[in-house]
Amino acid sequence: MLTKKDILNLVEEEDVRFIRLQFTDMTGAMRNLAITESRLDEALDNLCMFDGSSIKGFASVEESDLYLHPDNDTFAIFPWRPHQGKVARLICDIYKPDGARLESDPRYVLQKAVKEAEEMGYTFDIEPECEFFLFNTDERGNPTIQPHDNAGYFDLAPLDNGENCRREICLTLEEMGYTIVTSHHEKAPGQHEITFRGSDAVKTADRLVTFRTVVKTIAKRSGLHATFMPKPIVGQSGSGLHLTMSLKKDGKNVFYNGDNSERLSDEAYRFIAGLLKYTPDMACITNPTVNSYKRFTPGYEAPCYISWSEKNRSLLVRVPSSKVRDTVRVELRSPDPTANPYLAIAACLKAGLLGIKNNEDLPPSIDVNIYNLSEKERDALGIKNLPISLNEAIRIGRQSEFLNNLLGNEFASSYFEAKEQEYNEYRQTINQWEIEKYLTEY
Repeated sequence: MLTKKDILNLVEEEDVRFIRLQFTDMTGAMRNLAITESRLDEALDNLCMFDGSSIKGFASVEESDLYLHPDNDTFAIFPWRPHQGKVARLICDIYKPDGARLESDPRYVLQKAVKEAEEMGYTFDIEPECEFFLFNTDERGNPTIQPHDNAGYFDLAPLDNGENCRREICLTLEEMGYTIVTSHHEKAPGQHEITFRGSDAVKTADRLVTFRTVVKTIAKRSGLHATFMPKPIVGQSGSGLHLTMSLKKDGKNVFYNGDNSERLSDEAYRFIAGLLKYTPDMACITNPTVNSYKRFTPGYEAPCYISWSEKNRSLLVRVPSSKVRDTVRVELRSPDPTANPYLAIAACLKAGLLGIKNNEDLPPSIDVNIYNLSEKERDALGIKNLPISLNEAIRIGRQSEFLNNLLGNEFASSYFEAKEQEYNEYRQTINQWEIEKYLTEY
């Protein structure tokens, strides 16, 4: 762990002049308070204060003073900033003046879930697969809706025009301590995926919010616009944020059981059962925008039904093929990259832990193409749909004891209110499809 002295020495040695004290709001958007190196000593003593009432869901005007407590181990220098007078960042936890944690700090929500896992003897590792689109910009640098290429799955340059930008993103991430597992062009035009090596839950969430900043920054420097919008192109696949998870106890992967052909333990089956049970409850967290639900349509590789498989790659939960203990994992495929990583990962962990605690029964594995089944056949198998709109997801979330316990009643209320406002704004708009469909027909 980096000490205060370590950071002060690094700042001096690397000629760091500005430090961004970062945190996320309830939606997962990165916020920061920038200071010069002259105030770093004060910041590392947890004395930097900001107005919490300016951040939706954080605090009222009457109780607006909040303090930033930097996590020393998140210190990183931004490689794309000047080599003289460099810029660094520290991700912070948020505290109230009385020294208590702010319950609506998304990082705290995840830290509480991690602590619950630790009390059960578990550590939680998670590896994300991050998808995004690159679009061209106009002469003023504003984003267009034109993909940067017309390439497809695993295509190379010259079809993949985004190859250079994607390479620069990967190299920048490696400079910041990431281990890049794979990067490639995805199925849709202009769509890309980068997978980096996972870690514990909080560190992975920290890396995910930083990942989005890096991707957008490097894309802009390349004259492009990067978007994590789940479904920006009609008739093409959308972007997901697949989360691959494992639990360990005493350093050993508890999902592994070498005594059966599937190599899955009872704890793994119960963890999956928990994910399936609470997927509708946490949909407004894992899929928090109106556009998120445009992705859940048959034919585009995104899950539409609450089901799992050890073989079928298209279902909500799948078990990637593995032959050794350390690589046995469970993958949830519904989250998308607009999710707040802290809240989404916390929800997944909490759901899985409840599955283990309550000895939840796991429905049969669906090893056929679920999209070829009729509605009657799916009903016979007990297969239910994912929520089909943000409105439905909010309604389920409001009634969910699981979600209210995860967030706390006050934070949950603020979150639901913000999402209801977002949905109502959408409901009041008239889109181009409606014009083309109804203007002349009626």
